[in-house]
Order: sequence, then structure tokens, then C-alpha cells
Amino acid sequence: MEFRAMLLLTLLGFLFVEPGFGQRGDMDITEWMRTKEQLIKNLEDKLTDIERQQNDVEALEARLNATVDELTRQKAEMDKLKKENEGLKTRLNTSEVEIDKLKQSSSEAASQIAFSVSLANSGEIYRGPCTDKTLVFKRIFSNTGNAYSQSTGVFTAPVNGLYYFSFSTYGYNTHVMGAILMKNGVRQISTYDYTSVDGSDSSSNAAVLQLAAGDKVHMELWDNGRVFDNLNGHTTFSGFLLFPM
Repeated sequence: MEFRAMLLLTLLGFLFVEPGFGQRGDMDITEWMRTKEQLIKNLEDKLTDIERQQNDVEALEARLNATVDELTRQKAEMDKLKKENEGLKTRLNTSEVEIDKLKQSSSEAASQIAFSVSLANSGEIYRGPCTDKTLVFKRIFSNTGNAYSQSTGVFTAPVNGLYYFSFSTYGYNTHVMGAILMKNGVRQISTYDYTSVDGSDSSSNAAVLQLAAGDKVHMELWDNGRVFDNLNGHTTFSGFLLFPM
């Protein structure tokens, strides 16, 4: 505003020292004053417009500065997110490697299934005839994968695959000697020997069975059957996974 006032005063000074000023008649002076007043008003309007434009420029500059600050902030945020994303990608890659290792370890563990057992874990044992004909083999030679249950005598397949099973039975001639390999309650193969004049008999058999995870395999006696075992391991049961499917 001070600049505006000084500019107007300077212009007025030039106007009033115009050559011939004071030498005209009253009408000329009146007309001259009217003309100068209009000129001053026009100058004031132009100055007002210049001030408005200057204010607009200052406001625009302020907005531009704010925009620059916001862009700078956003760039810093994007750089931070990019860095975090790179860290996340590194952790994800590490996790994928660990998962692959766990899968491989799990696959290897699943393929390591084998057991071998015999009926008696101490002294001598005669098994049968009895109502519950399931043979529970108590002496554990090996049980990798823990798929065979020492308490029930049942092998439960942990994975789909082809399994090899073998068994041997031993008994005396007072009863039917032998046993049956059962899969999910269904007979598969067996050993069998009638009572005879022989003092004792032994027999063995084997089979490859395709099992699904959860299928159960066990040995059971024939009706009126009996087997014998001691620490020499005459009556045995073994099995292992050939390969998963």
C-alpha cells in the first residue's frame, strides 16, 4: 500500500506541473480535473489488479511449495515402502527355502517306514485258541515311523503306497497251526497246518499290498488255532514301505 500511495503522489505531481497549468479558464480547469480524476481512477484500478495478480502469484507459489513438500514426503514414503518390500521379499524367499526343506524332510520321513516284531518278548508263549484272535507281537526289533502299535498289534499305513509284508508261524501238533494276514478286516494270505503226528510245524508267507493312508493290517489266528514263540523268534511279523504312491 505504501508503494501504491507513493506511485499515485508521483503521478499527481507530474500532472500538476503540466505545461500551461493555471493559464486555462475555469471550464478548462474543471474539464482538465475531471480528465485527471478519471486517469487516476484508471491507475488505481490497474494498481488494484496488479496487487490482486501479485497475491494470486504468491498464493500459487505457496501451493507449489506445498506440492513440492508433499511430493518430497511421498517419495520418502515410497523409498521406505520399497525398502520394506525388498526386506519382505528376502524373508519370503528364505521362508520358501525353509518350506522346501521341510517338505523334503517330511517326504523323506514319510518314506522311512518299516517294522519287524516277534510274538514273545520274554519266556515262552502259547497264543490261542481264543475269542480275540488278533496276534499282538510284543518284541520290537524295529519300528521306524512308529506305524506298528505294540499295544494292539495293528500296523496303520501313514501314507499311500505299496507295502511289503512277511510273517512266519510256529506251533505244535495239538492244534491248527498258522495265521492270517488281514487288511481292513479282510483276509489276504495265510499259513496253515492241520494237527498231525509231527511234533511241530512252521510256515511263512509274504505279499505286497497297496494301501491308502489309514489302512490297517494285522495278523490273526485261525479258529481253534494256536502258535508258539519264545526268544528264538519263531512267530514273527514284518513290513515296510516299498514306495509311496
